[in-house]
Amino acid sequence: MKKDLLLRLVSRAIAFTPVLMLSVIMMGTTVKAWAGGVALGATRVIYPQGDKQVSLPVNNSSASNVFLIQSWVANADGTKSADFVVTPPLFVIHPKNENVLRIMYVGPALPTDRESVFYLNSKAIPSVDKHKLQGNVLQIATQSVIKLFIRPANLPSSSVDAPAAMRCHLENGHVTLFNPSPYYISLVELYIGNVKQTNTMVPPKGSLILNAPGDGRVKFETVNDFGADTPSQTCTSR
Repeated sequence: MKKDLLLRLVSRAIAFTPVLMLSVIMMGTTVKAWAGGVALGATRVIYPQGDKQVSLPVNNSSASNVFLIQSWVANADGTKSADFVVTPPLFVIHPKNENVLRIMYVGPALPTDRESVFYLNSKAIPSVDKHKLQGNVLQIATQSVIKLFIRPANLPSSSVDAPAAMRCHLENGHVTLFNPSPYYISLVELYIGNVKQTNTMVPPKGSLILNAPGDGRVKFETVNDFGADTPSQTCTSR
């Protein structure tokens, strides 16, 4: 039965917490992979500080596959945070169906002059119908990780204005990116000179130091509250 097999998979899957986990079960000769069907309703969560909870939909667009969903919140270092309650932490989602995660912060007081960041993890473990198995089966459990920002009320500026406020300073072959705003700035399509850099994030009221090939000119896009990339802009080092 699908339900019985799902429960057997739970004990294996819960122990794994990397960003992407592959759970492989070999059962014959041919290989079949379930790689998708489940999607979170956003690419980031903005949690207004002081609110009791925020919600996030989980959708299964597959026409036939059933998934077991396991969700939790991690700290920036990847360790599971005890300061959040996610309900339901474990549930089965059927084809063409939707469920809602409710995320509650229950930890100590956080800074009120800047955002705090955590990471919501959601693992989708596909079910296997043993009566339909023919040969070897490669089962892939995918894990989505999205940013969870806790945002204090009444911050002095808007998150929309934060990227334009970023400053750059070139010195001794390095460029320092200064973020004077109270918001995290997520950088994508980041170039220093003509060299593309790894996507990164500059903390609020903080800085980030990177190697500076070429003339040190910084070009970047950012990701806004809705998960969309903003127009490209430059920050000339000085």
